[in-house]
Amino acid sequence: MTNALSWTLIVIVSVFLLNNCIQSNIRTKVYQKQSFINKIRKLYSSGDSSKWPTPILDPMAVPHFAEIGHLPKVEFPADNPYSVDKALLGKTLFYDPRLSGSNQIACASCHDPELGWTDNKTLSFGHDRQLGSRNAMTIMNIAFAKSLFWDGRAESIEKQSHMPIEDQKEMNEHIDIATEKIAKIKGYEELFEKAFGSKSITKDKIGKAIATFERTLISPQSKFDKFIDGQSALYSDDEVIGLHLFRTKAQCMNCHNSGYFSNNQFENDGTSLLGSKQQDLGRYLVTKDPKDVGKFRVPSLREVTRTGPWMHNGAFTPLRDVLTFYSNGNPEPPKKKSTVHEGVNLTSQKSEMLKFLDLSSQEITQLEAFLHTLSTRNQRITPPVLPK
Repeated sequence: MTNALSWTLIVIVSVFLLNNCIQSNIRTKVYQKQSFINKIRKLYSSGDSSKWPTPILDPMAVPHFAEIGHLPKVEFPADNPYSVDKALLGKTLFYDPRLSGSNQIACASCHDPELGWTDNKTLSFGHDRQLGSRNAMTIMNIAFAKSLFWDGRAESIEKQSHMPIEDQKEMNEHIDIATEKIAKIKGYEELFEKAFGSKSITKDKIGKAIATFERTLISPQSKFDKFIDGQSALYSDDEVIGLHLFRTKAQCMNCHNSGYFSNNQFENDGTSLLGSKQQDLGRYLVTKDPKDVGKFRVPSLREVTRTGPWMHNGAFTPLRDVLTFYSNGNPEPPKKKSTVHEGVNLTSQKSEMLKFLDLSSQEITQLEAFLHTLSTRNQRITPPVLPK
């Protein structure tokens, strides 16, 4: 009996000591974790990016890398300088459906300021309710894009502004006819004279005016901008860790860097779906270079939580699915990696920067929390009164 009591006592004491040990280890780990978060919070909110932890970059990303941070000042082209009157004219044209063949579709139809300057649709409706072939990219912060559209077929916003007008699936109007229609509207004469010093209306001026307006669509300061400027209390612990993951383990910085959160390059992310009905050859359709098959312009992540669904084909929603896809290394179905286009055998070569990351569910949650800090409140812009 005495022996049994002794063993019982030993077991109780052992369990007590083991429990204390486990609790002590947990407390130590929690303390170490919080200490780490406090440390990187201080570094990231120091106002000096040179103090930030070193990012983890793929060697292929280094030539196009620039540290994330604030958006730079907008630079207007020498041949299309900014003026208030030109921006107002551009805004008016942006909202005018008379630039379209049906007189019912305006640029603003697919780029709504209350929807992050996109339309939040997988694919947009255009002329005669035709579906487009790609997701409408936001035009927010377009001033910092070095080429336009998912395939980069326009080298400037001025050139880009004409293309949706002439696209048969979008606005379906020849730019010369659209210009003639605008020129016949008496009320536009005064607007063009104020913007360009002449009442003459040309397609070149229409492009320049719309481009000037679009370059003014810049994100206000986000939670991220305020945090890195020293407002350290703005970020939750998850947002701090998410920022750190973004720059390190998750390797988002390989493509989404600079204040624009894009390297302005073209990358193959394994979503071209060659040989299927959803096939999209991407940049190849512009360059005809086989190396560009399946490559698309790296979009900005500013305002990202407002501009879904995501990817060139709007295939992903919610945003967590995008992060999971990248965590898994963007698995590309073997049967959808090759096709024959116009007699040419083409193969998709996914970027070598995309690797299996094995992010935990918590890490994906933390990354998503950080991405939310790059977005700002929805804007409400009063549409202009159209001239008659």
